Amino acid sequence: MLDANIKAQLKTYMERLVAPIEIIASLDDSDKGREMRGLLEDVASVSDKIHLLESGNDARRPSFSIGKVGDSARMRFAGLPMGHEFTSLILALLQASGYAPKIEADQIEQIRSLPGEYHFETYISLSCHNCPDVVQALNTMAALNPNIHHVMIDGALYQDEVNARQIMAVPTVLMNGNDFSQGRMAIEDILAKLDDGAAARDAAKLALKPAFDVLIVGGGPAAAAAAVYSARKGIATGIVAERFGGQVLDTMAIENLISVPETDGPKLAQALEQHVRIYDVDIMNMQRAEALIPAQNGELHAIRLSNGAVLKAKTVIISTGARWRELNVPGEHEYRGRGVAYCPHCDGPLFKGKSVAVVGGGNSGVEAAIDLAGIVGHVTLLQSGEVLKADAVLQKKLYSLANVTVIKNALTSEIVGAGGKVNGLAYTDKTTGLSQRVVVEGVFIQIGLIPNTDWLKDTIALSKYGEIEVDAKGQTNIAGVFGAGDCTTVPYKQIIIAMSEGAKASLAAFDYMIRTS
Repeated sequence: MLDANIKAQLKTYMERLVAPIEIIASLDDSDKGREMRGLLEDVASVSDKIHLLESGNDARRPSFSIGKVGDSARMRFAGLPMGHEFTSLILALLQASGYAPKIEADQIEQIRSLPGEYHFETYISLSCHNCPDVVQALNTMAALNPNIHHVMIDGALYQDEVNARQIMAVPTVLMNGNDFSQGRMAIEDILAKLDDGAAARDAAKLALKPAFDVLIVGGGPAAAAAAVYSARKGIATGIVAERFGGQVLDTMAIENLISVPETDGPKLAQALEQHVRIYDVDIMNMQRAEALIPAQNGELHAIRLSNGAVLKAKTVIISTGARWRELNVPGEHEYRGRGVAYCPHCDGPLFKGKSVAVVGGGNSGVEAAIDLAGIVGHVTLLQSGEVLKADAVLQKKLYSLANVTVIKNALTSEIVGAGGKVNGLAYTDKTTGLSQRVVVEGVFIQIGLIPNTDWLKDTIALSKYGEIEVDAKGQTNIAGVFGAGDCTTVPYKQIIIAMSEGAKASLAAFDYMIRTS
């Protein structure tokens, strides 16, 4: 199952096992069952501290649990944890043995102190790059607290279960049989939902922080570059981010970052954070900025967070990036996570063999249609204009696919459904003016991005598109407040441009402090 190189790497990791562990497998004679047996035999062969037992009686077959010998097994995998999830398997093995997770001490105490019983089920797809974060967070919590149990469920493998529970987006988490969350979550997010007092304690802690020389709002490439350049100047630097990595976390293949021929979003986001952490930068993750309070009468600039805390700084760099643009048609919000999706890599496997629509004829839309065509039964791509806007090489590939239909001059008017899930999409034929309908079970919206600047309205100068207006140095209309990256008027929203704009804004902020001190 595992090649020699991967087994050698796994063996190195398993040398860190603290105590003996048991893998208890519930297998069957299916192809996946045989693959799982092969995987588990390979895993068990790399360490004499790993014991494989095929005595499991779990209803989900094939599946397996991991636990310390003599202790209850609280982590389970209902599916082959390969691809993005292989790291989840390695961490589960280590943490089940008692290997300490790399999280803050106060988080460990908070997890151990949670009252009650929690049984989490996380539905994933192996192509989802957001899912491992959730799986690893919940597995870590299960390893630390005997009252927490977690199972990862591969939606493509357990398709009947997915259909019965109407799971149409990943990651989807159930807690004690009820809906808990959808989308990427870190331990901080999960604890905030389980521990009512967490937000207040966090706000009190943040409120005690001294003023920064440079406070960067955002966590993407622009923010990371700004932080590195600021910290290298030896000035007090802080980053407050809703999620470190930003939109990059939702990006897959990256092949145009100069000197890096090929990478993906999660890897790049991890590398960005590692680079920033080399320096003395105060990273305040999982914090949403709610308001900018410009300096007045010699006071400092301030950023108010959603939890009520206020952070102060001599200069501020806003690099909050952008998010998926919505269609804003009836049915979009109603059926989000029930057939309406924005990430084909994550949610595509849940629509295996079904008919889906992709709205958008740019690079993102055409790439989504190409990817989905290899999974689903049929793809209908709708473009509101007369021509597709995607690169020629992508269009050539798209038109070569037999299970793709392209409809141009199609203005999406409604996403329709029944029984709580999508069953069609309505559009207006702009040529004839007639209303048409496509029968689909999923709609993937790929119509570009919108800047994350809603919280700045009536405070800072924005363009008609909601972008922060900046000059050649990244300076906004407020002295000492700078902008960088996809949330600004700088053209061409690219990772490499965001990085350079972040560096430039940092240098401009430093120059501003020198001249105004």
